[in-house]
Amino acid sequence: MTLKRKKEIYPSALEDAQAAELFITTPQTRSPSYRLAYRDTDFLLRDELRPVRLQLELLKPELVMKEHNIENTIIIFGSTRISDPEVAEKQLADAEAMALKNPTDEALARKATIIRGIAVNSKYYEEARRLSYLISQAGKSDDLNFVVITGGGPGIMEAANRGACDAGTESIALNIVLPFEQVPNEYITPDLCFQFHYFAIRKMHFLIRARALVAFPGGFGTLDELFETLTLIQTKKIKPIPILIFGREFWDRIVRFDVMVEEGVISPEDLDLFQYVETAEEACEIILRNYKEGR
Repeated sequence: MTLKRKKEIYPSALEDAQAAELFITTPQTRSPSYRLAYRDTDFLLRDELRPVRLQLELLKPELVMKEHNIENTIIIFGSTRISDPEVAEKQLADAEAMALKNPTDEALARKATIIRGIAVNSKYYEEARRLSYLISQAGKSDDLNFVVITGGGPGIMEAANRGACDAGTESIALNIVLPFEQVPNEYITPDLCFQFHYFAIRKMHFLIRARALVAFPGGFGTLDELFETLTLIQTKKIKPIPILIFGREFWDRIVRFDVMVEEGVISPEDLDLFQYVETAEEACEIILRNYKEGR
């Protein structure tokens, strides 16, 4: 008997689940132990089931992306707090007005200073949107099949998903459950918007199909993703991909890679694992050239 024949004679899990709902209510059938294991949420959420949940979280996005023929992804990371320039200017105007009305309030003065910095960095929102647009346009080619992937939040990630939307293409988001910032932005392709519980599995999905990573100015989350990828390449756990650090003026103040070399904690050749870029066009050209040369 062939495997195909077996699939035809056995009921599917859904069919069995539907049949299980037809039982007569008795003290036995009301017991939690009578529920089908895969329909028993209380059971699946037990601590002992963590290995199963890890496997499910790895498998679900993998199957969906295969169904959508996702083969080559370009990761775009960056701060959730860097907003659209128009929004940033309005926020700055409001903050400065409040500070002027309350000249002795140090907290308002600090807030205005921070928002002023965000407004200056809003140029990166436009660059991320432009880069995603260029990558997505190029990705329409069957030869490339590039799809932009982000963390799905606001800020730079919203800009990247928005750029793909501008180009009329799909984009992916790997959202994660947090006490804040967990609502996905509106520009993500709905069928490719995933939610994760485990950071580790989420990171795996970022890199499984990655052909490049672009790190825009960001905070702890951006640094985490950037350094994890650098570490994996440095230790040869993954094959090298272009790692583009966008905006040297920002990054030189945040991370002193040259000092790390001087202190002997990384090798001089480790600086070759990444490169700085300043424009969307420059970043896109490097990504396309590297991919074509590497095939």
